[in-house]
Amino acid sequence: MQKTVKLGGRGTVTLPKAIRVRYALKENDLLIAEETDEGILLRPAVAYPIEIYNDGRIREFEAEEGKLARHYRGASR
Repeated sequence: MQKTVKLGGRGTVTLPKAIRVRYALKENDLLIAEETDEGILLRPAVAYPIEIYNDGRIREFEAEEGKLARHYRGASR
């Protein structure tokens, strides 16, 4: 699909609805703008939130891993 779009104030570009629907883009989604030999390529960006683990959260993981280890030891008998 190829569409013409207009560059607005402050460099804004409005993508046609058909393109937004096709790629499930919604307000505030991130796009990657990349220079190529053919021009500018816009593509959806994927951003995942990260969690910084504190000592309490690490202890939770360790406790769950212990439960799994006990479960699998019991299941193999």
